[in-house]
Parts: sequence; structure tokens; C-alpha cells
Amino acid sequence: MRWQDGRRSDNVEDRRGMRSAGGKKVGGGIGVIILALIAMYFGVDPAIVLDQGGAPGMSGGDSAVSAPRSPEEDVLAEFVSVVLADTEDVWNDLFRQMGREYREPRLVLFTDAVESACGYAQAAVGPFYCPSDQSVYIDLGFYRDLKLRHQAPGDFAQAYVIAHEVGHHVQKLLGILDKVNNLRRRVSEVEANQLLVRMELQADCMAGLWANHAHRERQVLEEGDIEEALNAASAIGDDRLQRQSRGYVSPDSFTHGTSAQRVEWFTRGARSGDLNQCDTFAAGRL
Repeated sequence: MRWQDGRRSDNVEDRRGMRSAGGKKVGGGIGVIILALIAMYFGVDPAIVLDQGGAPGMSGGDSAVSAPRSPEEDVLAEFVSVVLADTEDVWNDLFRQMGREYREPRLVLFTDAVESACGYAQAAVGPFYCPSDQSVYIDLGFYRDLKLRHQAPGDFAQAYVIAHEVGHHVQKLLGILDKVNNLRRRVSEVEANQLLVRMELQADCMAGLWANHAHRERQVLEEGDIEEALNAASAIGDDRLQRQSRGYVSPDSFTHGTSAQRVEWFTRGARSGDLNQCDTFAAGRL
């Protein structure tokens, strides 16, 4: 991916080397649900997502810890800032075309654990979007797991992760996240999971849509980039992850979609560049 000359975003908050010092204030609603689902998705006990220590309802703030940053991680921090800026350019333009205003999300870099408006999360949950504060959170160590654990290397695979989480922010602005949350309260667990699959696949499609527009306007793609993103999408499909962690697949518990579905919907967005093509909720077949 050609990113070195790209604009850096002003919406990056760098909390690397900071750890929460006191009790953790845990938020409610879909934010906490999303954190727990992300944890289960990556084979993590959801109990570690929320810190149960400290006085209830108290927020202890952050304190510095001595954690030297490697030059490689600093380059990654610069990279995600450029990717975020590029998503800002694409979505600002698309929202203008829809006659709407795009509110740019914040991206928070952290080490090991972080407090968000959705709760106190450890890095093991992976990157996540918190709708309560409209922020994307990522411990850059996740990219090491993406490369080694999930066998999905490459800078565009890393960019796909950011673009997918920004897709959830777009869903928040369009009212989709809130609508899904309301629907989930009124249906069975299996039906609720099916709604989440459609939401996640739509975010994949939006990530592909971003790639389409970014390359069309700024020629950011290099040979092999799309293949890197497709490999990442395939590597973190529900069926593949469940087979690796459990040895079997349970479709009723899917929350993100199969590898084939994730590849299909990213590809649909990347080929069309059309937000209307990302309506997973109207699709008869995923």
C-alpha cells in the first residue's frame, strides 16, 4: 500500500504506555455487548473484557508506565494514522453526496488494556469500535497476531482492520447500529446472532468500498494488496476460527460470518464502490 506520503489524521489519541490506575467505570448497552462478542470471537474468556475490580462507578484515570516503544511500532502508529485519514477523506465525500455530514471518529492507540465508554477492555479482545464514544480502539500488538496467529500478513491486511472498524462508525451515524441493538432485544439468541452477522458483513463491504474510492482518488493500492485484505477476511471467518479453536463449527453461534461470506462482501464493496451494494440486511442470501 502506498501510504508514506498520505495525510496524517488529527483524530488519533495515543495512549500507548498508559494504564488505568483505579477502579473502572463500565458502560452499558450495545458497547459492552460488542466487547464481549469480540472477546468470544477471538477465543477469549469474555470475563476478562470487563474489569470487575475497584469501586463501582469510579473512573481512576490513566498513569504512565515505563514501556519503551519500538521503532517498528512507531511506524505502525503512523501507518494507522494515514489509513484513518484516508477513510475520513472517503467518507466525508460520500456523506456530502448523500446530503449528510460525516462526524469523524477518533482512533485510540493503547497498550495492554484501555478504558472506553463501552467498558474496560484488555488487548486480547482485539480492535473494537465503541459506539458510546464513537472511537476505534487498537493495541498495535494485534497486527503481530494477525500475521502470526491468523497467517494474514501485509500492510493492506492491517488497513482492512481499521477500515472495517470505521465501517461500524458509519453504521452508527446511519442509525444501523442502534436499530440492530433494538431488534436484538426482541428476538431469540440465534436470530440476534444472525443480525450481528449481517452487521459485520456490511462493515466488511464498507471496508472494500473504502479501498475502491481510496485507489480511485489517490492510487494507494499496489499489486497484491486486495489479496492481502481477502486473506485477512478469510482468516477471521467464524467457521475457520471455530474449527481452529474447538475442532468443530456451530453456525447458530456465528456473529461475523464465514470466511467465504467475509471475502464475498469485501469484494462486493471493492468492486462496486457503491454503498447501496452493501445492504446486507436486504440480501436474501449472504
